[in-house]
Amino acid sequence: MAVDVRQVAREVEGCRISQRRFVDWLEEQSPIASERPSRLPEWSIGHVLTHLSHNADSYVNLLRGLSQYDSVEDRNSAVEAGSKRIWNDLIDDVRSSCERLDTELSSRLADPSTWEGSATLLGGSVVPRSVLPLLRWREVEVHWVDLGCGHDLHDLDRHYLRSDLRLLEMLWRARRPIGMTPLHADILQIPPHERLGWFLGRVEVDGVPPSGLT
Repeated sequence: MAVDVRQVAREVEGCRISQRRFVDWLEEQSPIASERPSRLPEWSIGHVLTHLSHNADSYVNLLRGLSQYDSVEDRNSAVEAGSKRIWNDLIDDVRSSCERLDTELSSRLADPSTWEGSATLLGGSVVPRSVLPLLRWREVEVHWVDLGCGHDLHDLDRHYLRSDLRLLEMLWRARRPIGMTPLHADILQIPPHERLGWFLGRVEVDGVPPSGLT
C-alpha cells in the first residue's frame, strides 16, 4: 500500500507541536518530587518523564534503521535509574531528547522514502515506518495524562485523537474473527477521548472487557 505522505507530514508536525507544548508545560510547573506516584501502577513521576526522554531517543534509533532499545531489561533498568533524579534534571533530559527527535523528524520530511518499509518495536511488533510519528505522538499525549498533574484525556490534542482513534480501531478490528468486528455499543456511545482511553487501558467501561491492545 502506498504511503500517504501528506498524512505522515501532518502527524510529524502534530508530534513536534505536542512535544514543544509538553516541554513548555513542564517548564511552567513548580518543581514536583520525582517520587510522587503517577497514574501508572508502580511508576512515579520520575519514571514517566525518564521513559518519555528515552522513548524519544528510541524513535531516533528507529528512524535510522536501528534497534529501538538494546533490550527490555536495559530499557527498564535505565528508566528505574533515571527516575530518581531531581525535577530540573528530568526536565532538561525531556527537553534535549525531544529536540533531538524534532531535528531527526525535520530532516526526513523531504524524503518520502523514509516512510517506506517497516520497523520492529521493542516488543517485537512490526509496524509500517509511516506510523512512527503517530506512535511517538501517542507517547507524548497519553503519558502527559499519566503524570496525573492536571492534564486529562479530555485535554488530548484533537488532531492526535482523530488520527490515533482511526489506527486503534483498525488494529482492534484486525484482531477480531471475521464477522465479529463491530465495537461494543457502549464503547461507541462514550466520548472519543474516553474511547481512546479504553483502547489504551486507561478507561474501564462497565460490562465491556478490556480492548486487549495494551
